Amino acid sequence: MPERSFRKEVEQLTLGDGETFTGEGILAVTKALLQSGVSYVGGYQGAPVSALVDVLGDAGDLLRDLGIHLETNANEAGAAAMLSASVNYPIRGAVTFKSIVGTNVAADALSNLSSPGVVGGALVIIGEDYGEGSSIIQERTHAIAMKSQLWLLDPRPDLQLIVDMVEKGFELSEASNTPVLMELRIRVCHMTGAFTARDNKQPEFNLNNVIPEPVFHKDRISLPPATYVQEKLKVDVRWPAAIRFIAENKINEMRAGEASDIGIVLQGGMYNHVIAALRALGLADTFGNSDIPLYVLNCVYPLVPDEVEEFCKDKRAVLVVEEGQPNFIEKDIKALLSDADVSTRVHGKNVLPMAGEYVAGVLMEGISKFLGLAKSAQIAAAPPMKAVKAIDDRKRAALDVLGEPVPGRPPGFCTGCPERPVFGAINLVEEQVGKLHVSADIGCHSFATLEPFKVGNTILGYGLGLASSTGLSSMMKNPVVSIMGDGGFWHQGLTTSVANHVYNKDEGVLVILKNGYSAATGHQHIPSTGTNSRDQASEMNIAAALKGIGVKWVREIPAYRVGRMVDALKDAVRARGKGLRVIIADGECMLARQRREKPKTAKALASGKRVVRTRYGVDEDTCTGDHSCIRLSACPTLTIKQPRDPLRTSPVAHVTNGCLGCGNCGEIAHAAILCPSFYRTDIIQNPNWFDRALARVRRMAIGAISPAREMAR
Repeated sequence: MPERSFRKEVEQLTLGDGETFTGEGILAVTKALLQSGVSYVGGYQGAPVSALVDVLGDAGDLLRDLGIHLETNANEAGAAAMLSASVNYPIRGAVTFKSIVGTNVAADALSNLSSPGVVGGALVIIGEDYGEGSSIIQERTHAIAMKSQLWLLDPRPDLQLIVDMVEKGFELSEASNTPVLMELRIRVCHMTGAFTARDNKQPEFNLNNVIPEPVFHKDRISLPPATYVQEKLKVDVRWPAAIRFIAENKINEMRAGEASDIGIVLQGGMYNHVIAALRALGLADTFGNSDIPLYVLNCVYPLVPDEVEEFCKDKRAVLVVEEGQPNFIEKDIKALLSDADVSTRVHGKNVLPMAGEYVAGVLMEGISKFLGLAKSAQIAAAPPMKAVKAIDDRKRAALDVLGEPVPGRPPGFCTGCPERPVFGAINLVEEQVGKLHVSADIGCHSFATLEPFKVGNTILGYGLGLASSTGLSSMMKNPVVSIMGDGGFWHQGLTTSVANHVYNKDEGVLVILKNGYSAATGHQHIPSTGTNSRDQASEMNIAAALKGIGVKWVREIPAYRVGRMVDALKDAVRARGKGLRVIIADGECMLARQRREKPKTAKALASGKRVVRTRYGVDEDTCTGDHSCIRLSACPTLTIKQPRDPLRTSPVAHVTNGCLGCGNCGEIAHAAILCPSFYRTDIIQNPNWFDRALARVRRMAIGAISPAREMAR
């Protein structure tokens, strides 16, 4: 079973017409898919849209009743390729993944999907992971949409509107025979709200009512000469059809304001930030009524020329709020207004930052600059500028009080993480064999590139750590050590990295961190979990897969056994001439384990059952104060304290109550310097008669050996 259950959320997916759905944005999208008559759904886990497939995975009975096929895809390319079902058949399909990295992986499939177009509605729900909370490179989906002629929705953060946009997205796709992307930012996915539900719709063709016969259209195959016709249809037929649908269905919103000589054009997803900034400047009220007219682009590509002209034609100036770069929308609007001979001045990146997230503070400054340049006859620029200056003054005063900037807090491993001992082992090996170039990878383990481990010289993509090492592998004194998680291995590491390495007879060392889940995105099941999302045995094995494609040097080692890991790493580094050497570090994600074990422990304690909890500690009388244990493990529960002995001035190591009993601190200290300071304690709750008797015997034995100490106690 998954470590996190969405059973409660699944109950709301059955709500019918007129009932109120309350929940997060991505859950609202999930419900909207069911209301749209979708026949199949797929996706690859990735923040912030992981929950969509997770929730549907827990809704097996509902999906079976509706006849919907659910696929947990091996990667984003596989998810996008699923949409080929809508190329020839009038069935609706939706897939989801994180952007921009997932969209890059899916780009080949998306191009081949866009070229012939679709008959049934095809919707790609994109987690637009851009900005301050992002975990990836700072790029936007907009460029992919323009390149492949995919229509891009960016709905205003309102659950009812988002649900409506899902249904309109399918209709837009069918009206223009084009796949549609819908991007949802992090805050939108996790925003809580309510909307009025509609009945779930059973698709015409589904698992319970299959397609009668296959359909073949040679003009829908992406091969010349059909591709030339497909490209012409994109421009001459599908593009105008999309613009017509967007205009007729009022996908975009025009909101009037008191000032008629200026306006703001904004991406729908930026609406809340813009309103927050206007409110802070005294230019909007609590209900979102703005003094400045707003043109809200719930569809950012393609733009509707007539709407752009209508909004801008009688205004002195407009401000385009477009997060990130390049400024595609701003340039398109300038071109459209020039073609229409409209003289309205367009501002954008000249008053707003070229890149970075547009939070309210950034927008306040940009809007005040815009007002200064626009010289509106109806809204004075001085009060907003004064408000911005007052905030800047308060910030400077706060910094003066602090005296120095607040130190950064880089991300790190969870307490008890099984990846922590592996990187500590690499640090120990470097002390013996010299510095190693480490090709890192995407995942929790990328945190090892930061302090204190500083293991990882480059990161090039998910499952690409080994592939990225090939240019250096034959030119380094020590072989390149590559890192890969088991999620990355199954994503594309096996084919793109390992197969490439074996085929070219390259040298190198690969460390696969097998924690059993796609852990960083919410503990979704992967092949090495042992079961799929339907709890069916996957019967897939990393070591077997490696040997199956020709890797001969494979060792599987428990992640927490630091000494064995050090020995294996040294052997791998020194085994020149033996091709690819792979070490599989096996240790379940501690966070997933705790989520599973804590409820069981609480239930056992409540029923009076015996429970044993392991903790580690440091004997301060033995601790030398070397602190290599802290330096090498970096565990949050391992710290320092002042010793009880008044004659000792240097602090000693100390394990706090947050210890989960993984044993890494003692293991790595022992591997480094044979440290005898660490001890293990088994804490027994609800002890039985044998435990109590054994405890009495131990106390008597200790008292006999050390009577003075026992008397003092």
